[in-house]
Amino acid sequence: MPQLNPNPWFVILLFSWVIFLSVIPIKILDHITPNELTPVSPEKHKTEPWDWPW
Repeated sequence: MPQLNPNPWFVILLFSWVIFLSVIPIKILDHITPNELTPVSPEKHKTEPWDWPW
């Protein structure tokens, strides 16, 4: 049964984890937020009741 031979599969597993731990976090951390966050103003918005037509 070839799937019990760990020789090629261990190398594949090792290389895949090297890629996951080195390349992917760099790509994720390269993204920046497109807009700067602005604080919310303390004033309250005026809301009006809305009469439903039915």
